[in-house]
Amino acid sequence: MKIVADENMPYVEALFGELGEITRVNGRQLTPEQLVDVDVLLVRSVTKVNQQLLAQANQLKFVGSATIGTDHIDLDYLQQQNIPFTNAPGCNATAVGEFAFIAMLELAKRFKQPLQNKVVGIVGAGNTGSALEHCLKAYGIEVLLCDPVLAREQTQTGNSNTREFVSLDTIIEQADIISLHVPITRVGEDKTWYMFDETRLNQLKPNTWLLNCCRGEVIDNRALIKVKQQRADLKLVLDVWEGEPNPMPELVPLVEFATPHIAGYSLEGKARGTHMLFQKLCEIMNIDVDKSVSNLLPAFSISKLDINDALSETQLLNIARLVYNLNDDDYLFRNSFLNNHGFDHMRKNHTHRREFSALSLVNTGQSEVNWMLKLGFSGVER
Repeated sequence: MKIVADENMPYVEALFGELGEITRVNGRQLTPEQLVDVDVLLVRSVTKVNQQLLAQANQLKFVGSATIGTDHIDLDYLQQQNIPFTNAPGCNATAVGEFAFIAMLELAKRFKQPLQNKVVGIVGAGNTGSALEHCLKAYGIEVLLCDPVLAREQTQTGNSNTREFVSLDTIIEQADIISLHVPITRVGEDKTWYMFDETRLNQLKPNTWLLNCCRGEVIDNRALIKVKQQRADLKLVLDVWEGEPNPMPELVPLVEFATPHIAGYSLEGKARGTHMLFQKLCEIMNIDVDKSVSNLLPAFSISKLDINDALSETQLLNIARLVYNLNDDDYLFRNSFLNNHGFDHMRKNHTHRREFSALSLVNTGQSEVNWMLKLGFSGVER
């Protein structure tokens, strides 16, 4: 069996190596000719899988995308061709939620404004938005959720396990921090393309912090430049950019933290994503799944941490930095995104990020440790 996989997808050899011959490719530059006689195609969000790309795919039996979204996949065409497909919903939800939470802690320290005093509005309450909600509530922060699709589904199904949703206007009026976690939708009543246009950006409360960890085009980036140049009070964290892999150079200096679409790039999230594709292919081939995510991950550099007293917010940030220091990626981005293929090079070589669960806290039964376990850190006995 011939397997073609994106060169930036980790753990492919460890998981798929026994199933066939693996060829690594540049996902942005993949051509129809490279899919002749190929059985399995494994991609990421940078590859547009459509009729044009698959024009010469004469024996393709499976397409897998190690991503949450599917806007880069022509699902109708795959169905017409009877080509099984799976993506990896939720694989990097924890990573994105923790990224946004850490970014908020960084902003709080930078501007000397305690995070626990803020109201956070989450736009998009699916996997990644819910992961952020989990972090914020563990830390005792008031959260507002906006998700008209889920709100309608909840109403229609009469689900008793309900969450309270508010309108986007309410988020804009009341939230001190807004974090975006929606798929890209170009048409319809729930369109997210340019959801934050110039009008909505100008409606943001004074001193709003705006984070985008989903898709660049959810914010009109040119409008964002214009508004930010007039409103220094707005603080921005952008992991995604309109026109990727070529962000608008004039926008980058206006952003507090800038990263190359790596909010979900924890080692744990990457391993889950590839493993979910492996599981699906094994199901299709009717073979046993004989490998687990835990087998793929390296040991963390710090075995455990003993927490004896209540933590300040700065101390919590310092612990979070042991797992992931956002400043490192921000520095690298600013100094290399204009290089030839700089954006993609940073993504390809992003191999250091871990999740809170990689760090074990000594479990003394103290409430301080208990809420940190709820935040996602692991616990061990003294």
